[in-house]
Amino acid sequence: MSSTPTTRAAAWLPLTALATAQFLVVLSTSIVNVALPQIRAGLGLSAAGLAWVVNAYVLVFGALLLLGGRSGDVFGLRRVFLAGAGLFGLASLGAALAPGAATLIAARAAQGVGAALLAPTALALVLTLFPGGRGRGAALGVWGAVSGAGGAAGVLLGGLLSDVFGWRAVFAVLVPCTLAVMAATGLLVTADRPRGGRLDVPGAVTVTAGLVALTHGLSGSWPALGAGLLLLGLFVARQRRSADPLVPGRIFTGGPVAAANALMALLGAVWLGLFFFLPLYQQRVLGYTPLEAGLTQLPLALTITLSSWVTPRLTRRLPGPAVLAGGLLLLAGGLAWLSPAPADGTFARDLLGPSLLVGAGLGVAFVQLTALSSAGVRAEDSGLAGGLVNATRQIGGAIGLAVLTVVSASQGYGGAFLSAAAVTLLTALLSLVVVRDRVVMPNRKDRL
Repeated sequence: MSSTPTTRAAAWLPLTALATAQFLVVLSTSIVNVALPQIRAGLGLSAAGLAWVVNAYVLVFGALLLLGGRSGDVFGLRRVFLAGAGLFGLASLGAALAPGAATLIAARAAQGVGAALLAPTALALVLTLFPGGRGRGAALGVWGAVSGAGGAAGVLLGGLLSDVFGWRAVFAVLVPCTLAVMAATGLLVTADRPRGGRLDVPGAVTVTAGLVALTHGLSGSWPALGAGLLLLGLFVARQRRSADPLVPGRIFTGGPVAAANALMALLGAVWLGLFFFLPLYQQRVLGYTPLEAGLTQLPLALTITLSSWVTPRLTRRLPGPAVLAGGLLLLAGGLAWLSPAPADGTFARDLLGPSLLVGAGLGVAFVQLTALSSAGVRAEDSGLAGGLVNATRQIGGAIGLAVLTVVSASQGYGGAFLSAAAVTLLTALLSLVVVRDRVVMPNRKDRL
């Protein structure tokens, strides 16, 4: 591929631009969370409508990631990346100017479409820049750091912006940042050659409609739940018969891709739930201002960044599955520590310790699962692999948020945190079963 630099050092500048794009994609999920009470008051949203301000982005993003990743393989990774970034920036501007709830939710959905083109092609370009060995491990450490830190930094930045300028600023800030990423990518990443082929548009439509219906159904609509399951069944049947499937079966052979994506879906449910409910608990129960809620996320953001950087080094000395399970257990412990959610809680006693455990666990788990999701994947499927791992995280997050919203309605924020801890513990146990014998590393220096 022509975008591959001649030296490893030359790859770090384009990595910076691509990692910044990933940071913005994750940021656009969490930056809204602290501003949700302001959005609810300003636009008169119900609790369910407020969840859709988050889910309209997350669900469309997750459902279209497979199509976005395959589009990069067919039409060229850089070309699709730039198109997605342009749409993402325009939709962010639309959200900032939205006059009402329907317009805001529609703009968030358009943001999700742009992100679905942007995120998988960005990861595929990174995998191409760093074909393997320690370079890829270090690059994925950076990727995990910006992805994890984007969630916590979004809460901090969202608190600052909404406190000073109002909720519209949390969308407006994404516009100049996206323009800067597009300019840097155009200068630093050489255009790659499209590989050709056809897109399975009917398959993309079916899986998107199925996931939207399923997520809505999990909020309490049994007809929607049944329709979602039926549509997803039709999608699977179509993939088996199609000459050009959206998800070819070959991507799941010869490596841990299937296991990694299943575990990433569970991690996504926990990830999104945490960054949705923690700011709400801080503001609505503890009485924090948006800025105070954001500032208390700093230890979480810094710990995610540090653990993501350390993870590739740990896996050169310890078995990868053990590192993954250990990270998930740290995450489960932190969430369980949060679960009492006392009304008179303090930062030092009830938030700092859990934040450190959660940050350490999230960084480790994200880097490990991202690395596993691309192990053994052919070059011509790199865009799809990037789309698949992002899709499973976002889809798992959307479904998880729908379920946790129901839990929190009956058991409060503490019940949501405890349920997330249980899901994480299950993920840790499954990782020991499904990953242990499926990771083949040629030698120690190539471990991720």
